[in-house]
Amino acid sequence: MIRNGELIDFQTVETAAKDGLHRSQARGQNFIVEFIKADAASAAFAIESAYEAMVLLPDVGAQIVGANETVAVKARSLVILPAGKASVQLAGAGTCCILTSNAGEPVSGKVENAATYATRDERVVAFGTYQRRSAPDAIRVLEIDAIDAPHDNPRLKMFQSATLSINWVEYAGPRDRKALSPHAHKSFEQGSLALAGEFRHHLRVEWGKNAEVWQEDRHVVAPSPSLLVIPPQIIHTTEGVNDERHLLIDIFSPPRADFIAKNWVANSAEYEAPPAQP
Repeated sequence: MIRNGELIDFQTVETAAKDGLHRSQARGQNFIVEFIKADAASAAFAIESAYEAMVLLPDVGAQIVGANETVAVKARSLVILPAGKASVQLAGAGTCCILTSNAGEPVSGKVENAATYATRDERVVAFGTYQRRSAPDAIRVLEIDAIDAPHDNPRLKMFQSATLSINWVEYAGPRDRKALSPHAHKSFEQGSLALAGEFRHHLRVEWGKNAEVWQEDRHVVAPSPSLLVIPPQIIHTTEGVNDERHLLIDIFSPPRADFIAKNWVANSAEYEAPPAQP
């Protein structure tokens, strides 16, 4: 059977609750997503990563300590942390997401869908590491509302780290059903992290010669917060389906070289691509 999309609903999974923080994790082969919901009075929490980490602050500010500096960050920001250790203290009740890449390093804490990756999917290409051109050991803060979307792709704001890239997709009301974008990826997974609104993910396994392995199309209802992990070669598209604000973060590791080449990635000039593989 061809591996299809896997939905992790962070509203229903068991969380590790401590010090006013509710934490849960899910993963793709190359990336890990930690979803954190904080009470009004919550403690600081630690982050440790072998690679640059992304901290998403969609609705609450934070104080971040790491790389020998302390940085106050506003809500609706993306923070890129250098590899190593850091701590985050959220400014109040709200949500935070930690995105890291993983090439087989041990993972701290329970990962909801760890069994899916007990065996490596050889179709998924390994990630190389982009090098930050200046201040590689500094904390980098990008305020989402200060960044313009590409003029030829105005629905998305795109960012990268050394090993990840994300699309910040935000709009009000339902998506136009006459303008969806079904497509597939040959050699990498996509994580679609729903943070506001309700979505419907449409998934199709392309028919091959062997009709015994054909699958019915799936139309997966995804509340917020949830993570859909889409394997290679699965045709997919996503639509917001209610009248609320929608916020969806698409996650890729390695970074999307095609989007970088089109100058769609807001901070791509800060990075030098790894050498091409022979």
